[in-house]
Amino acid sequence: MSDQQFGIESKGQSRESTTSGLGADISNRAAAAVSSVSDAAQYATEKAKQSAFDVAGTVSHQVKGLLNGQVTSGAEMIGHLGKSTRRAADELDRDAPQLAGLVRGVADQIDGLAGNMRDQTVDELLRTASDFTRRKPALVFGLASLVGFFVFRALKSAPSGASTSRHPYSDSQQGRPSTFHGA
Repeated sequence: MSDQQFGIESKGQSRESTTSGLGADISNRAAAAVSSVSDAAQYATEKAKQSAFDVAGTVSHQVKGLLNGQVTSGAEMIGHLGKSTRRAADELDRDAPQLAGLVRGVADQIDGLAGNMRDQTVDELLRTASDFTRRKPALVFGLASLVGFFVFRALKSAPSGASTSRHPYSDSQQGRPSTFHGA
């Protein structure tokens, strides 16, 4: 009887080893498939990142080119302002020579600024502005506050086109006060 049991156990062990071998094979194949899919996903991600960087680089280059053109146009406008300031100084020479000297000094500063801007790119201008801000933060804050104040005053004093309020004396009523029929 022990031989029979041994034979049965031998057959059972054979089935278990075949089943466990099949399970291990399936597990290995599944792991290889997951690894393959993971590698493909990682490759696709890297390609997408590279494509995005390439597109961003191209767009960034085009935008910088456009901004550099705008800097050149701005430098030309500042140059025109410098010429106008110099002409104003020439006009003031007859009546107020001391004031003309001051205005001429401002014109020289404006011309210098225009010349510096013509020779710089957007990146260089930003770096220059950043350096100036680090060196003189109080001046930059003061100028920003002053500009903000003037912008606020200009906006506050600008007539609003959307106003629907009526003046108590309208032209159509020929100087008679308007009557209010309120709700």
